Amino acid sequence: MRRREFIALVGGTAAWPLVARAQQAGMVWRIGLAVVLVLGLILAPIAAEAQEAGKLWRIGFLSPYSADYDKSSRAALLNGLRDLGYVEGKNVVMVERHTEGRPELYSEFALELVRSRVDVFVVHGGDQRAFRAAEQASSATPIVFIANPDPVGLGLVASLARPGGNITGLSDSHIELNPKRVELLKEIVPSLSRIAVLHNKTSMHLRGLKDTQTAASALRLTVIPVEIREGPGRDDIDGVVATIRRVRAEALNVLFGAANIHLRRLADLAVKNMIPTIGTARWMSAEAGYLMSYGADFPGLYRRAAIYVDKILKGAKPADLPVEQPTKFVLVINLKTGKALGLTVPPSLLARADEVIE
Repeated sequence: MRRREFIALVGGTAAWPLVARAQQAGMVWRIGLAVVLVLGLILAPIAAEAQEAGKLWRIGFLSPYSADYDKSSRAALLNGLRDLGYVEGKNVVMVERHTEGRPELYSEFALELVRSRVDVFVVHGGDQRAFRAAEQASSATPIVFIANPDPVGLGLVASLARPGGNITGLSDSHIELNPKRVELLKEIVPSLSRIAVLHNKTSMHLRGLKDTQTAASALRLTVIPVEIREGPGRDDIDGVVATIRRVRAEALNVLFGAANIHLRRLADLAVKNMIPTIGTARWMSAEAGYLMSYGADFPGLYRRAAIYVDKILKGAKPADLPVEQPTKFVLVINLKTGKALGLTVPPSLLARADEVIE
């Protein structure tokens, strides 16, 4: 063998272990990288879940009513959230603002909620000004409405099936129920010929007034509109009752939210002046002393709203969540009030009542 070939052979033989070790090191490095990537894929969702589990979600609750008035609504919403694993003070907190009938506070309160870094707005009722204030305060914060009478007609969503935009929620259909309330009053007071309708001239109330007039006409009843300013004071309530007496109305249909600040004052005066009264929600009507209430299952709406909040907190877009309409309506009769008014409630009506207050 030639000397040059011999040296090459010896050199190559000596390099084999080095090449092998280099190849082994490269293989180990590639295996290590693959393990890291696989572990990353496995652990990333776990880490995200852990981070989410440790997050304190903030819900901005914006209401036209008082904190006391909203107690039952708030409790129903929190109960619904608790069913989904949210515990107040542990992984969710309610940041609340109540305008108490003063719509001029919507913008200020909406900005305060945004500054407190709420993850979602929950807005009670159908006042467009509340939603506009929330949208202007933050176009990025999702909005869930509860107990809105006509979200399409009010221009909040494009349609019930496809809301579009950054807002969705639950309708209460209470405007459509005004004809039924007129029928209930007529059933319990067969001699009824003149009915007053309490409203505050908002677009929602004007539509409710129109629906009441249509239904009353079919029953040969005369409707007498009685206006009250928003956020009524005690004197306003006294004036309403005086007006009803002056125009000789024999019953009163209180449109949703028309007298939410002084409910019991209106109920007491109505009984004192022998005026049968019907409203929408149990806690703001029959429970307050009205003769009857007929409307959606409002506690049920708030519990259902928790599902919307949960989906949004988990990444769903409001535009993809169809607006839900109520499927359950509740008739409550206050027999104590009926007795004070000298009325006998027909057994057939009592049989249809979901609840009777005695």
